[in-house]
Amino acid sequence: MTAQPLLAPTLTEDFKEAFGSHPAGVAVITAASASGPVGLTASSVASVSAEPPLLAFSLASRAGSAAAIAEADTFVVHLLGSSDVALARLFATAGSERFTSGLQWRTLPTGEPLLAHGGHTLRCEILSRTPAGGSVLIAARVVEVLPRGGAEDVGAGPLVYHRRRFHTLGEATALP
Repeated sequence: MTAQPLLAPTLTEDFKEAFGSHPAGVAVITAASASGPVGLTASSVASVSAEPPLLAFSLASRAGSAAAIAEADTFVVHLLGSSDVALARLFATAGSERFTSGLQWRTLPTGEPLLAHGGHTLRCEILSRTPAGGSVLIAARVVEVLPRGGAEDVGAGPLVYHRRRFHTLGEATALP
């Protein structure tokens, strides 16, 4: 059997460039862990099915918050709006102090941390964990859409990640 050739470095860079120019919605995913609440910013959350409601996302690390979320049975996906950019940055910054008294959050009766924010919130249970390259692909069932508890983004657009920066969309960006 012959060994597979390594991917050309340009393929990896071209792949990153391609997806860097493809905008994605921004979410913060939180879970309870043995060491306390954990969370991270993700731009890979995708709707998989409406009936039953399923979603998926990938975790590129197997350490820290990503590992704790991958091991959790349940977690919360906070779909962020444009007023939530500070929250997105906080949970995207490695080593940041996340669940402090200065952050508006509480623990749900089911144990997961819930953030106050302007978007929708989905409580989920993991269906599967699939290794995919250096990442793990998480498939989950939405068990509850929680009422909005933060400052709603009424009339504001979603938070979007594009070319390594946060953006928002609104009526002015809609095409005819």
